[in-house]
Amino acid sequence: MKLSVGYQLCGTPDFREAILCLKDRIGEVYFSWGDFANGRNSLPLTGGLTPWEAQRRQEEDLAAFSDHGIALNLLFNATCYGRDSLSRAFFLKVGNTVDYLAGRYALRGITTTSPLIARFIHENFPGLDTRASVNMSIGSVEGMDYVADCFDSFYAAREYNRDLTRLAELRDWCGKNGKKLYGLANSGCLNHCSAHVFHDNLVSHEAEIAAMDNGYAFEGICRRYLSKPENRAALLTRTSFLRPEDAGLYEELFEGLKLATRVSPCPLRILKAYAAGRFRGNVLELLEPNHAGLIYPYVLENSRIESRVEDGKLIYSNLEEAMIDLEENYADE
Repeated sequence: MKLSVGYQLCGTPDFREAILCLKDRIGEVYFSWGDFANGRNSLPLTGGLTPWEAQRRQEEDLAAFSDHGIALNLLFNATCYGRDSLSRAFFLKVGNTVDYLAGRYALRGITTTSPLIARFIHENFPGLDTRASVNMSIGSVEGMDYVADCFDSFYAAREYNRDLTRLAELRDWCGKNGKKLYGLANSGCLNHCSAHVFHDNLVSHEAEIAAMDNGYAFEGICRRYLSKPENRAALLTRTSFLRPEDAGLYEELFEGLKLATRVSPCPLRILKAYAAGRFRGNVLELLEPNHAGLIYPYVLENSRIESRVEDGKLIYSNLEEAMIDLEENYADE
């Protein structure tokens, strides 16, 4: 199964070079572009780069990926585009952007939350795959069927990542209807988060919000929830995260496995762990959002976590024993 890797403009070329070295394991690189709202923070400027320098660096990286035969997937995955959502000017901008990128790089598809953007791509760029974003939370056959005329492929709702029976049903429907199913491996979001839509909408409008005199800061419900000691050990049972060691269970279920690496402080670590199918260390460093600092001085040692499949579900256990207090360990030394 191929990996789908999120592009991040890093201060060093290490991440780009790792992608190129592991190209046989990578199905595509997905990326945001320009000032389009997307499902994560805007492309960060690293190392003091100006916006124009950052743009040039991104184009150089996309060219390198294309030259090495790595497909590209463009993101239009914001949950809200505000007043632009239906405007002619917005769709003209989408079309011009896709035309520009497809003419220069190995653009093979787009991922979007908007059925209208997907329909627009279908009508104007029929060779591109249109994929329903994980932000649409599609976890049923009915959910896929409703928008089957707009999308060629789907990300399964992350909450069903460990429900192998449910995923098999989605995959079977996709197979019978000429569609493809993908999954997200390393989300640190809480399952069925009550504030997920609210948070995604904030991210979609982050540029506007940053320009306001704001009365509150919002970092996500997960941070406050996990700051309570009694909730820490249950972290992996409340998320959809899949350990690198368990990725092989999804070979027959997913066309590709998406790695959230666009804003992670450890994108290289995530890529290497899933490419190797194993990881030793604090498993929270593989998540996005990354919760490692939130529960320090505790770490959740991946090698101590046990997994099994029972009644069609992937189950993680031994989590309490996998939680290590670093300060206590150092004190013993």
